[in-house]
Amino acid sequence: MKTITLTAFATMLPLAAFAHDGMHVNDIYARSANPMTGAVFMQLENHRDVMCTLQGVSSDVAERVELHTHTEEDGVMKMGKIEGGIDIPPHEAHMLKRGSDHVMLLGLTRPLKDGDTFDLTLDFGDCGSETVSAVLDNERTDGHGAEDGGTSADEHADH
Repeated sequence: MKTITLTAFATMLPLAAFAHDGMHVNDIYARSANPMTGAVFMQLENHRDVMCTLQGVSSDVAERVELHTHTEEDGVMKMGKIEGGIDIPPHEAHMLKRGSDHVMLLGLTRPLKDGDTFDLTLDFGDCGSETVSAVLDNERTDGHGAEDGGTSADEHADH
C-alpha cells in the first residue's frame, strides 16, 4: 500500500509543477470612478527561469488599454504611460497597485458597475499571453489608494 501511495504522489508531482510553470496572475480587480476610464490592479508572478515582460494588455471593454505608472517630479506625483513594458524577474512577483504600476482602461466601451467582470489578455512577449477576468470593485482598498496619496481612475479622464 505504501508503494502505491508513493507512486501516485510521484506521478502527480510533475503535473503540480507544470500547473505553476509560466506566468500567474493573483488578486486581480478593477476600479472605475467615471464612465470613461478604469484601472486594473493585480500581482504578476513569474514561475519561469527567465525574465518575462508584460508588454501590453488588451480588452474589448476599452478603446485603449495602456500600462501606466506614477513618478515623482519636483515633489509632485505624475502618472504616465510605461514605455517598454514591466519586467518580472525569474521566480519573483510584481504588484500592479494603486499609486504605482497599473493597467489603464481608456475610453470604456460600456458602463461598468460594481460586480461586473470583464476579460483582459496580458501579453508577456516570449513568455506567452494569459487571458484573465477582472471584477470591478470600487469599494476595494489596498493601502495604496487615492486616500493614501495615490491617483484615482477619474484623474485619467484627460487621456
